Parts: sequence; structure tokens; C-alpha cells
Amino acid sequence: MAVNSIQLGQVWRNDTDGQDYLVTKVYSEVFSQYAMLRPAGITAPDAPTVRIKVAKSAQGAGLPGYTFTQEGSF
Repeated sequence: MAVNSIQLGQVWRNDTDGQDYLVTKVYSEVFSQYAMLRPAGITAPDAPTVRIKVAKSAQGAGLPGYTFTQEGSF
């Protein structure tokens, strides 16, 4: 699912395991944009992070393998 832009605090659900992830950082490297995600149910210092390359299309931006949801269950 595409959104206008990836922003801090958004909740995305992993399509494989159904776990919710929180966007903690968005940054650019050369011509690509990346989002750092951490599991939403774990406190920040203990959470492992995942780096995902943002996929951009005419419909907007998305994270491959993740579905945008603000209705996360954490």
C-alpha cells in the first residue's frame, strides 16, 4: 500500500509475520530513501531495528513487504 510519504511514527505491519513496526527514522542515501523500523511492542532501547528501502511509484511511497496501518494491535 502506498502513502504520500513515509513519516516518523507511522505504523507498518510486516506481511509475513503480522507484527507491527514503528518508523523511527527516514533518511536518504544518494538517490534512495530508507526507513528504519523497530517492533512496536518493544521498548526502544531493547528493540532490534530493520532498514527498509522505500519504494516510490506514481501512487506514492511504500515499504516492500509491509502494509501501512495506524490501527496496529500492540
